[in-house]
Amino acid sequence: MLINCTLNGRDTAIEAAATTRLSALLRETLGLTGTHVACDEGVCGSCTVLLDGSAARACLTLAGQCDGVAIETVEGVAAGETFETIADAFLRHNALQCGFCTPGFVTTVAAMLRDDARERLGDAEVEARISSVACRCTGYLPIVAAVRDLLGRDR
Repeated sequence: MLINCTLNGRDTAIEAAATTRLSALLRETLGLTGTHVACDEGVCGSCTVLLDGSAARACLTLAGQCDGVAIETVEGVAAGETFETIADAFLRHNALQCGFCTPGFVTTVAAMLRDDARERLGDAEVEARISSVACRCTGYLPIVAAVRDLLGRDR
């Protein structure tokens, strides 16, 4: 099937089987390897991308679902102004360890920062969104601190 989408800000037409996982399409067909795949079951969040601005699991999304959708990968986030802000906060709070989960966190946090209702996001919701990405290195406290800082809530 021909999938017409906006990929990282560019109108794109991709030929793929409708049942191809978006994670495979991004990594294997398009060479966008920043989207990491770990569990391949939607549990770990390493493959999180933005679909029409909302965080979604690329390993659970079929290519056929992406026709007419704006897809933004960590490479797309990295090309924009939001990435530098996120990276600076993560560095300030030592929220980086091995880096495998980092693309999932970056896209998840980018979605939060772009959310029109970000000022109304309670601490519990921020922590729930952050916990949607599995990290085995940091224990989340530095990541939560970085996000609180980005949202202007650093204590």
